[in-house]
Amino acid sequence: MAALNGKVAVITGGNAGIGLTLAERLLTLDPTLTLCLACRNMMKAEAARQALLTSHPGSRVECVRLDTSDVQSVYAAAQKIQEEYPRVDYLYLNAGTMGKVSVDAAAILKALVSPRAPEIFRTGEKLLSQKDETTKDGLQEIFATNVFGHFVLIRELEDVLCQPDHTSQVIWTSSQNATRKAFDLEDFQHSQGHEGYSSSKYATDVLSAALNERYRGRGLFSHTACPGLVVTNLTKGILPFWLWWLMLPLLWAMRALVPSMTISPHNGTEVLVWLSQQVPSSLDPLCKYTSRCKVWGTAYVDREKLDIDLPTAEQFYQKLLQLENHFREKYREVRSKIRGQ
Repeated sequence: MAALNGKVAVITGGNAGIGLTLAERLLTLDPTLTLCLACRNMMKAEAARQALLTSHPGSRVECVRLDTSDVQSVYAAAQKIQEEYPRVDYLYLNAGTMGKVSVDAAAILKALVSPRAPEIFRTGEKLLSQKDETTKDGLQEIFATNVFGHFVLIRELEDVLCQPDHTSQVIWTSSQNATRKAFDLEDFQHSQGHEGYSSSKYATDVLSAALNERYRGRGLFSHTACPGLVVTNLTKGILPFWLWWLMLPLLWAMRALVPSMTISPHNGTEVLVWLSQQVPSSLDPLCKYTSRCKVWGTAYVDREKLDIDLPTAEQFYQKLLQLENHFREKYREVRSKIRGQ
């Protein structure tokens, strides 16, 4: 375990888009920061690492393989992180998937003439259909990637996140697409629906509140952040590339009514960077902090009250604990071997 001169930040999905831009901005703010990119594709992670070292020579940037859709991968990554770092100050839970997304063209045309158009385009309500798949662990892929894998990671990293007389932050990349109506506590993996991404992002909002209730007494605070509508590799797959470019002027113009049209990863990461600069105990765990953008492009941070209740959050937490215990039992020998290496 190497000695540390500054703070430690772990970013899941840190090799591109929001994650990579966040890494660049954090290193610019704090050159002493130790940065760990936890990514599924190690070739892309290494390329991102080299790019960061080129732009920030002398920085400490490392990579660990993490596929949040694979429980065994989460166990292995958590063990490597604990072996390498005596503590983690910032855990950015940014890795995610939307599944196979299709756009409902008829719904878009209908939304354009709806009096609720700003709200519909802000949240993407009913505009997208997300086709899910099943992982090798038997979980819904969107749920496993966006929610459960990160939950297991937090649980496995308790020792480095909860240090005596020390404060750490868990910061979730949420979405305006997170809606309560898409989430069902009795089908929290959303195996019976077609809005898996919306359900998973609402689930992270709920889980964040539950985690804050559980861990704040031990110095660990959890908050959710929304980058707004950002054109990244995740969103580019929704529409043909040429159509995104045709739509950009419209998206910029819509900022007057929908300031969540942040568009660029730099604007989108405004809230993620801002949260790292705040006193965690001063933040409201029942609010989602959001990146916003003025018409002329200046980014700023806003917040909105989460549509959640703590009893539901606690019930969801307990259901995830039961699922986690199932996998701890299932992979008991695997975890023992990983920890014994």
